[in-house]
Amino acid sequence: MPKSERNLIQRIRRQAGAGASPRGRSPVIAGIGDDAAVLRLAPGQDVLVTTDFSIENVHFKRDWHPPEAVGWRCLTRGLSDIAAMGGQPRAAFLSLAVPGDISQVWVDRFLKGLLALAAKFNVPLAGGDTAQAVDGIQADMVVLGSVPKRTAVLRSGARPGDHIYVTGQLGSSAAVLARLRASLPLGADSARHFRPQARLLVGQWLRAHKIPSAMIDISDGLSTDLHHICEESGVGAEIEADAIPRPRSGRAKVASVALEFALHGGDDYELLFTSSKPVPSRVEGVPVTRIGQTTRKKGMRLIVARGQEQRLEPKGWQHFQKKS
Repeated sequence: MPKSERNLIQRIRRQAGAGASPRGRSPVIAGIGDDAAVLRLAPGQDVLVTTDFSIENVHFKRDWHPPEAVGWRCLTRGLSDIAAMGGQPRAAFLSLAVPGDISQVWVDRFLKGLLALAAKFNVPLAGGDTAQAVDGIQADMVVLGSVPKRTAVLRSGARPGDHIYVTGQLGSSAAVLARLRASLPLGADSARHFRPQARLLVGQWLRAHKIPSAMIDISDGLSTDLHHICEESGVGAEIEADAIPRPRSGRAKVASVALEFALHGGDDYELLFTSSKPVPSRVEGVPVTRIGQTTRKKGMRLIVARGQEQRLEPKGWQHFQKKS
């Protein structure tokens, strides 16, 4: 069982302070220990705020995910949202509810993973809340970010004829999850699931060079997140199945991840964006691949072998959907 709430907050404060930014560089004037955080952002900046739940047996399982991975993944979800707007993360806030059977060691290891990622991107943990949960761990992560005024990249800017791009490779996280469900050995690419990478530098570069007309991070799956862009922008989309970047292995470089995982699996935290401008094949060291284009005709279509097409439904993760 974790220590008392007061001792737990003090413990979190000490751990967060150990990896905090130097005072002169941090936007946090007052953080953990007061009723509210005090932050100061530079003039000429718009504020970005995102919040994400990580819930036991929905987003992670204690039997499958080490505490450090749970903490890392918890913060990645928020950082990836900031990346999708082309923003710079400024501070994070954690509200953590745990049941009585969780040990203090589990909480410490959770914080170790979260704070390791926070330190990587120089993001101070500036506050939050703690509580005892009735059943299961619940972590709510709020990330505050910023962009220069009126430059945030939205989902609503795509126009018919824009090209569609993704960063990195898709499907690895879903493939690892499938192996976990089947109690199979994990492959060499399992880090993509346990330590996903938010594409913050890529998003900032794209925004600064005014390349994306619309952008989103792939957390729920390519099909579902592309559907979000289409809905918000009032366009349709055609995707080329063979163009979707997936991990490949063997001398023939055959895709080692199923197309279904790449289309619908989610948890990739890559960037999906549209553009009418030239796009380099690599940005900040990350591959960028053209996978299709937006269309005036509504709906999404998947171009498969020999130019045949089929309707592409958004079959990625959605809360509250009925399970078949």
